[in-house]
Amino acid sequence: MANNNFAFGLQPINDNGSPWSGQGRLVYFPSSQTGNIFRGDPLVPLGGSDAWGVPAVGIASAGATNTILGAFIGSSNGPSGSGKTLLQSDPIYRAGSIANYGFVCDDPNQLYTIQEDSVGGAIAAATGGFANGNLVAGSGSTVTGFSGWLLQSSGVSSSANPTYQLRLLELTRGPDNVIGNYARWTVRINLPALWGASGY
Repeated sequence: MANNNFAFGLQPINDNGSPWSGQGRLVYFPSSQTGNIFRGDPLVPLGGSDAWGVPAVGIASAGATNTILGAFIGSSNGPSGSGKTLLQSDPIYRAGSIANYGFVCDDPNQLYTIQEDSVGGAIAAATGGFANGNLVAGSGSTVTGFSGWLLQSSGVSSSANPTYQLRLLELTRGPDNVIGNYARWTVRINLPALWGASGY
């Protein structure tokens, strides 16, 4: 059976055993974040906050040593300073260059599922369990609202690198997912922005 090739970024699945509650932290996107941000995109703290003390965040960077706060799970496109939260009429992604608000799943214990990119070949069964890997940036879809970020297959090996962004725990279980090209893996953030002396 071939896996579907459908990128969706980091999607929360459970909190290290317990089902994910759907909760997230309210965050502020300053207008300096010029790009669209999609559900499943990794976020990082920018330092500072808005006038109400809501912390400022932006898109993360892919690659070793780059921390991750968590995954973007929803937004509002209210005008600058409006304090508006979610409405059903809002776009299904965070539009760029608008000062607005959204939610991030930022629990360091959170587990996610993510698709591998399979560039240069798929992650092998012999190296997929408890190895580390990095993210690959991708463009999300304004139609589906999903992220285009992926797990970089080529960097995953049996020798876990502690500077890599994600820890692979196992193949995500399901009848539509097998080891091979575009497989989905259950991961945990290995470099969480909420840990460490500086916080980010």
